[in-house]
Amino acid sequence: MNATQTNDFMQVVTGRRSVKKYDPSVKISKEEMTQILAEATLAPSSVNMQPWRFLVIESEEGKAKLAPLVRFNQVQAETSAAMIAVFGDLNNFDYADEIYSKAVERGLMPADVKENMLARLSGHFSTLPADVNKDTVLIDAGLVSMQLMLVARAHGYDTNPIGGYEKDKIAETFGLDKDRYVPVMLISIGKAAEEGYASVRLPIDKIAEWK
Repeated sequence: MNATQTNDFMQVVTGRRSVKKYDPSVKISKEEMTQILAEATLAPSSVNMQPWRFLVIESEEGKAKLAPLVRFNQVQAETSAAMIAVFGDLNNFDYADEIYSKAVERGLMPADVKENMLARLSGHFSTLPADVNKDTVLIDAGLVSMQLMLVARAHGYDTNPIGGYEKDKIAETFGLDKDRYVPVMLISIGKAAEEGYASVRLPIDKIAEWK
């Protein structure tokens, strides 16, 4: 990474703020949102199973459904270009063959490696305790969520991660299987109408050790 790239990246990181109020006139096209999500999904995941799933809530009807579930975040819901619900798919291994086959097609993985990996992983996932699977899915979905916010910033948009909503109701409200899709967070996205506040961070000597 050269100096210019480093500076650009740091501007994205240091310029990010959690925004509470957006310009309601700003919309994000499906094409650009698709690009933002595609770039976000370059985040890493355990054995590349990519367990993240996104629900982009942008229509008046969708936001009306969401409103009762975000009582303490109404301003973000009403003014943002979209509210992105991030879920973790507990059945993510269902896509293993598709993922690895595509890797073979693109010359990124030999076919024999694919078959060996699928055989091993099939045994692994069939005996994986439910709590371990869920923990892994939540970690991977957290990684993609942070990347999504940074990608959005690089596209010129602002975001706010939201954990305070009715997680036990959101999947069913939008017709998803609540036993399969684990709610991770909501991310509001749009153009800030009011600049988010800067905040402080603990110094590194308080949170890191070298051995």
